[in-house]
Amino acid sequence: MTLVGDVTGRTAIIVDDLADTCGTVVKAAEKLKEAGAKKVYAVMTHGVFSGPALERLMNSCIEAIVVSNTIPQHEKIAVCPKIQVIDISSIVGEAIRRTHNGESISYLLQNIPL
Repeated sequence: MTLVGDVTGRTAIIVDDLADTCGTVVKAAEKLKEAGAKKVYAVMTHGVFSGPALERLMNSCIEAIVVSNTIPQHEKIAVCPKIQVIDISSIVGEAIRRTHNGESISYLLQNIPL
């Protein structure tokens, strides 16, 4: 794993599509901290969190890991309070509606309902 750029004294954010066993994201966070990052956060689309994932996160230098609600997280949050969930149901529903009606998805991405 190679870090490109200077993170000294900065807050680092790791972005990826999914968190499964969390080995890679924890390794990346350690690398960032070793390089001088002040804090490390992770943002993942899907939080699978299988096997040793929760233990790895709890023992890691990651401040918080933010995932979407594509997978229910209630039980995992009880074990690992570093997990935070963003509800994306309204945007997914709107994307389905737009696709079904032949409307623009590009418009949706430029005007995301909050």
